[in-house]
Amino acid sequence: MATGSFTPAGDYRTSYRADATIFPTRNARLALWIGVALAACAPLVFGRWELSLLINIGIMGIAALGLNILVGFTGQISIGHAAFFGVGAFASAWLHDQFHIPVWACIPLAGAITAVVGLVFGAPAARLKGLYLAIATLAAQFILEDFFARAQWFTGGVAGRITEPLSLFGFAFDREESFFYVVLFAVVVMFVGAANLMRSRDGRALVAVRDHYLSAEMMGINLAYYRTLSFGISSLYAGVAGALYAHYLLFVSVEAFNILFSIQFLGMVIIGGLGSVMGSMMGAAFMVLLPEVVQGLADALSGSALDRTLRIGASISYLREMAIGAAIILFLIFEPDGLAHRWRLVKAYWKLYPYSH
Repeated sequence: MATGSFTPAGDYRTSYRADATIFPTRNARLALWIGVALAACAPLVFGRWELSLLINIGIMGIAALGLNILVGFTGQISIGHAAFFGVGAFASAWLHDQFHIPVWACIPLAGAITAVVGLVFGAPAARLKGLYLAIATLAAQFILEDFFARAQWFTGGVAGRITEPLSLFGFAFDREESFFYVVLFAVVVMFVGAANLMRSRDGRALVAVRDHYLSAEMMGINLAYYRTLSFGISSLYAGVAGALYAHYLLFVSVEAFNILFSIQFLGMVIIGGLGSVMGSMMGAAFMVLLPEVVQGLADALSGSALDRTLRIGASISYLREMAIGAAIILFLIFEPDGLAHRWRLVKAYWKLYPYSH
């Protein structure tokens, strides 16, 4: 028998660390760096409208990732995510206006404040599940909406609050071309943080609570602690995203953070894929681009016989909302695991091509 060194075929992982690595191969790590480098070149290629879409995808992706940590990884439910998104937006504007803290520092501080608010609402909700938990988070949505409308010192009331652009070393990030890099930096930091969280002991505990809470409790996992923790982490992500949103638009209004916005966040998580870090960004991209696609189709059909019959141009606002609802229903029926699952199947197909089956 011939002797010598050889590389074993197959996937041999002998530790939790190897099994939970973010980059299973060198090519995966290289693909990430290439993707970030290409994204950094976007302001050199795209116009302000395209950059605005990318900025919104990044901000919504951060918020959707926070909700996915709660819903997808921990198995909880929240119908009030938009309210926590609003807390972050108003908190950052209030901190800067009241205490003259630099905007770059207000954004993480707003995330911390939102995390505390999330823990306050998450503590009693952590002992609930199913329909009762959904009603509790719905109550949080309406409580915070009412607070936004009445707390004029914090939100500006019905008039809203004007925010200041982020500036660093005298340079103001007040245009799409510059603010895009702020969002790109935040996306990389928050998504890498979430991926590392899922590799940690606490991350595995969150998944255990989702998969079988009775077995997790028998193993010594404190269910109430980790359920509450997931609310805090989810709110932290929502708060950071809300602060970025406020300093991008330079204005925040109480009407923006309603129950419909919370449903859209749930749609991002469902369409992207429950329990998938990458799926959160894919779902956000889908939900941000879908209304634009519907608008583009309506513009293309404008003046046609179909438009004169159905009055598409006059009902475009209804079509945009109907498209979002229809997309959620279709994904629940035909692709319940979301876009991330479909992407993994495509990668597996081409990895084994032409011998895939």
